Amino acid sequence: MTTPVPGAPRILLVEDDEVIRETTQLALERYGFPVDTAGDGLEGLERFRAAPPDLLLLDVMLPLLDGVGLCRRIREESRLPILMMSARTEPIDVISGLEAGADDYVVKPFETAVLVARIRSVLRRTSFEPDPPSPAAVPGPAHPVRVIDDLEVDTGAMEVKVAGRPVPLTPTELRLLLEFTAAPGVVMERQTLLERVWDYSWGADSRVVDVHVQRLRAKIGAARIETVRGFGYKLRRTP
Repeated sequence: MTTPVPGAPRILLVEDDEVIRETTQLALERYGFPVDTAGDGLEGLERFRAAPPDLLLLDVMLPLLDGVGLCRRIREESRLPILMMSARTEPIDVISGLEAGADDYVVKPFETAVLVARIRSVLRRTSFEPDPPSPAAVPGPAHPVRVIDDLEVDTGAMEVKVAGRPVPLTPTELRLLLEFTAAPGVVMERQTLLERVWDYSWGADSRVVDVHVQRLRAKIGAARIETVRGFGYKLRRTP
């Protein structure tokens, strides 16, 4: 058994197929990740609550509690990164998982190197924190607060408010909103968002963007983000 790299992110793998579970665990451990496993959705929920991991990797099709249900339950309690696995590529599987709160998905079968790249990408974009203040800094706000109508985004504290009310966002949703608020009124193409938010420099599935925009709209107001057909999305500003 490979010794995990000290300080490496710990992964909880929830997969009911014993062969896939064991081979995936071994493969990830070879890359230095410590991996805990569960064979069904309920066991996965119990292990998550007993020892929250740094990333959750789960299959869509699970006994007792399926992957979409497990994802939804965990999203009610945590913002940890969630990567879903599916042997099926039908849109309903992908969309259901993303709507439940997953940050990304990977289709089985996959090469270990591809899975590890996706894991590292998810961890990168969900682990950012505000920069610590410099001791020599001049007193005052170190980061600007972006205000678009009654939407406020504190880029230092990484907090979002709508009409003064705090709005909890997942790290991926927050990264997406930061892109929009950096250039209100400017159309953001899906491929540009995939590159900046998801770290994809190749033609990934644009449905990942579409579903996350849908989730963001539900939290900050549907009318704020406008669809520009054939191009992408833009954050609206009231004239």
